[in-house]
Formats: sequence, C-alpha cells, structure tokens
Amino acid sequence: MSPAERIAHLRAAFPEEGLFRDKEWVLSPEAFPLDGETVQLIEALGPALRAFQRACNDLYFQSLEQPDLAWVASLLDQGKPESVVTLGRQERWRRDLPSVLRPDLVLTEDGVCISELDSLPGGIGLTGWLNETYAAMGQPVLGGAEGMIEGFEAAFPHEDILISRESGDYQPEMEWLVNRLNARSSGFPRHVMNPWNLTPHELVGSRVYRFFELFDLDNVDLSREMLKMALEGEMHFTPPLKAFLEEKLWLVLFWTPQLEDVWRQALGAETFALLRRCIPQGWVVDPKPLPPFAVYPGLNIQSWQEAKRFGGKQRELVLKISGFSEVGWGSRSVSIGHDLSQEQWAAALDEALASFPQNPFVLQRFHRAKVVNHPAWNEERQDTVMMKSRVRLCPYYFVPQGTEETRLGGVLATVCPADKKILHGMRDAMMLPCV
Repeated sequence: MSPAERIAHLRAAFPEEGLFRDKEWVLSPEAFPLDGETVQLIEALGPALRAFQRACNDLYFQSLEQPDLAWVASLLDQGKPESVVTLGRQERWRRDLPSVLRPDLVLTEDGVCISELDSLPGGIGLTGWLNETYAAMGQPVLGGAEGMIEGFEAAFPHEDILISRESGDYQPEMEWLVNRLNARSSGFPRHVMNPWNLTPHELVGSRVYRFFELFDLDNVDLSREMLKMALEGEMHFTPPLKAFLEEKLWLVLFWTPQLEDVWRQALGAETFALLRRCIPQGWVVDPKPLPPFAVYPGLNIQSWQEAKRFGGKQRELVLKISGFSEVGWGSRSVSIGHDLSQEQWAAALDEALASFPQNPFVLQRFHRAKVVNHPAWNEERQDTVMMKSRVRLCPYYFVPQGTEETRLGGVLATVCPADKKILHGMRDAMMLPCV
C-alpha cells in the first residue's frame, strides 16, 4: 500500500464517532518501529515489574508487622481516609494483585526510563484497535492483531467492566473491547456496566473489572453498597481495592537506601539490576528536617531550602504528586525543574512541601527523551512529512488468571513533537502501535 492508501484504510476502519471520545491525534501510515534491543528490554520488563509489584505488596504488609519498617505503611497510607486504608488491608484479598500493568516508558538514548506505573490504565481499547487496524495493513505489530483482546480475555475471563461517571470518557473504547470479546466467545456475554443504572441485587455474585479510582469512591454511585458486598464475598473486584499499590511513591522507595537489601532479596540480582537501569532515582518530598550530619543521597543537600536554589542544570528534575488525588493523573501535577525559573521552581517545591500531610509529592531525575523522526500525514500536501519527535511507550502486560506469568498484549507509542517536555496524548501527537 502507498502512504495515501494506508491513510484511506485507517479512516475507513475508524469506528463509529465517539469511540475514542475527545481523543484527536495526527495520523501516520507507519506503525512505530522499535529496534531488537528495545523490544527485548520491554519484554524483560513484564516479569520484572510483576515481581516488583508483588514485592511492593509484600513489603507493605511486612511493614504493618515489623516496627523497623512501620514508616513504609505510614507513608503510603498518609492522607487516605481510614475506610480506604482498612479496605487495602483486608485479609480476603491480601495476596491479590492487578492483572494488567502499564508502565509509561520514555524512550531515551540509553534505553527506556519508567516515569509511571499504572495498574488501572486507559487505552486498552485504543491500543487493541490500533493493533488490529495496522496489522490488517500488513504491519507486524507487537502482540499481534488480537494481542490486546487475547491478553484481556486471559487475565479477566469472567469479568464485566464497571465504569463510573468520572471515568466515562473511556466507556466507548471499553464497549468496543467488550464487543470484540463477545465475538470471540459463545459463552455468557460480558457487559460494560454503570453503577447508576444498577441495583445492589443485580451485582450479587458478580465479578467486575473496576474502572474507577479509589480516591473517587465518595462520588461513585453505589460505592458503599458495593464495598460492603465485596467485604462479605458477594462480589469480586479486580484490580484489588488497594490504594497503597497505586502510588508513585513505590518508584522512589525503590531507591531508598534503607530498603535496598529488601528489594535485592525480594527481586533477585538480575531483576534488581534491570529495574535500577530503568527506574529514575527519586526522593520523597518530606518537610521533616534531616539531622545536621545527613544529606539526601544523590542530591547531596541537607534541606529542601538548598534545592530551591538549584541552578538550571541541577533542576533537571521532575516533581509530581504521588497518586491519591484528582490531580494525580494526566500530568496535571507535574513540574519540570529546568523549564521553570528559579522563583517558579521554589514555589513548586513550597507547594509540594505544604501538601505532604495530605498528598505526598515525589521528586525524580529527569531523563531526556531522544529525538527520532517518524512520518506524519500532512493533509494539505496529501503526503507524509518527517516529524521530529520524542516518544512515550506504553506496553500492556496481562497476567493470565491463575498464573504469575506476564503476556505482552501490545505497545502504544505516543509520538509527540520534539519540543514537548511532557509526553502524553495530545492532538499534535501520533498514537501508534509498535512493530
């Protein structure tokens, strides 16, 4: 196919209006290519991140029982309602983990850098559609044409999808996913459900994939009734109701010297080394003063007041809220130090320090995405132009039910103009599957 024919195919294949609600992107006739070394790295990260999440879960519960680790649970539970904390500690789902995991990977000159770890990710339907559509044009997409659908089906063989009002933008793509799942199976059909259209009686005995955030519980219809049913074993939620697992703090705790032996023992030398290569060094922005003889490792400062005076090169840092907040997603709380004046940087740090009792912030090293060229469709020219870009990669790892294995369903590339520092979905970016 010529580039123009591929664009025509894309447009003809595009589903009914509204499927990817409020999502607009630049089209490209070519999926995003990854070299063999990067593909191997992404494949290796699946089991490594599953092991890391298991280690995080185990460490949290150890910290409830071991006084020398008590600070870990205290930090992760900080600012959360007691009811949410109690939910996370329930023995009924103590060993349960999310069955889909999506890291946000910045593609760098040295490999990839993990900027976030999402266990309740959007984009499953979008990536499934992209894989299916580009595969139909003969492009060998990672995961295969039906990798996302097969991965979801293996991880959630019996679950309906429950979407709250607050997550409603994703309902159309989840309905597309459910339609594909039902077309593959002659068994009991799945549904996309909304709690405001249900009664508690209709949910008895159900297994649901929850597509809503735990910080939103007070706004979710039927939340009290559903949580009571879950506690009594009358319905089952996945991912589990563990707000502590959904914190960016874990990526920072991975670099905490006091926990290094814990991580090494839990992960093994090979996985520990791989994650050290990919997780940026980070710190908890805690206003409590250090002893006069101590410094923050890697920053070599004794107080955050010193950090406010950092010069431009020293400010190659990313500041963001850890998670349990309405601004904890979509880059809304992100400040990039070297993009700010010193006064703006100091103000951002002050905001983070003031937020600590309720919503901790984390600080991480900024790893610059490498510049690549990728063909973008130019409507005016009716041809492709090469766009200088920086790329975020989002691999989707599914854990088939009853196993600890990970299956790569597909990789979504967000190919942004090279002048963008924060890489996320935007109308000026290309949204592509990877080959």
